[in-house]
Amino acid sequence: MNATPVVDTHVFLRAGDKILLSQRGGPYGYGRWHAPSGKLDRGETLTEGAARELREETGVRVDPDGLRHVHTVHHSQDTGIERIGFFFEATEWCGEPVNLEPDKCLDLRWFSVHELPDDIIEYPAAGLHGYLSGTSTLTQHGWRR
Repeated sequence: MNATPVVDTHVFLRAGDKILLSQRGGPYGYGRWHAPSGKLDRGETLTEGAARELREETGVRVDPDGLRHVHTVHHSQDTGIERIGFFFEATEWCGEPVNLEPDKCLDLRWFSVHELPDDIIEYPAAGLHGYLSGTSTLTQHGWRR
């Protein structure tokens, strides 16, 4: 049987040593932190989808061509769903981040890369730590072999 993973995009909005994270308000990971993210829509490029998700969640506008791919995570969830997450860094943008999805997001907050919260959801945490370590561009997460 062929795998049909969900394709996600995540954006690390970065200002010096600060990264913007959002606190989940939905049932998956309620109260925990992650980067602005979402599923890729049919017909979108990865960078277009990442820019769209960032804009929909935070109001921040980025040029898709200005996003830098920094990490990929192939994730296996306990429910048997496979995901491939593409993580991008944005260092130039227009606008100030605001919570445009209060039904899905409890808070938006800047964190120092040296003082990240302990309660980041595991899947995006794998991408964030992979990006910050700079030792690899791929993490395979949640696979039990």
